Amino acid sequence: MHTTKLTIVVAALLFAAPAFAADRKIIVPPGTKPGGNYSQGILIDGTLYISGQAGEDASGKIPADFGAEVKQALDNIGVVLKAADMTPADVVSVQVYLTDAARFPQMNVIYTGYFKEPRPTRTTVVVESWSGPGTSRSRSRPGSSHICHRVALLALLFRHRGACAPEHE
Repeated sequence: MHTTKLTIVVAALLFAAPAFAADRKIIVPPGTKPGGNYSQGILIDGTLYISGQAGEDASGKIPADFGAEVKQALDNIGVVLKAADMTPADVVSVQVYLTDAARFPQMNVIYTGYFKEPRPTRTTVVVESWSGPGTSRSRSRPGSSHICHRVALLALLFRHRGACAPEHE
């Protein structure tokens, strides 16, 4: 009898799955390559999920100036938003990761210039480092001109306008 109930539940879930399946669109901004280890963005049920963006330009260079790095990270997010036909006004939540808490005020000035009122919710976390090419764990020798990531904007969630809440009058 237990097996029969389990079979009925599994069958019901399998037949109901298409009803719960959401439209899923991979967002590939112009100039980026699809595939790799992650997607730049995924649009599902009117919500756009954007992969973490750091401050490299299209050639992979990280600006020497921290403010320029923050702006580039935001511009990288903007490219994904534009490819999904969205704008910074659609952003609902941002996570910012910094390797130096003392840089928070400088990041915040640039951030508040990019996101207008009402700004998205935000969590800012200070991390010692992260791994991978161009990051603080892969520093070259002292005195070299190698620039390491100092900021990353991760796990950004965007809601397409009109997908959930009614417009305010």
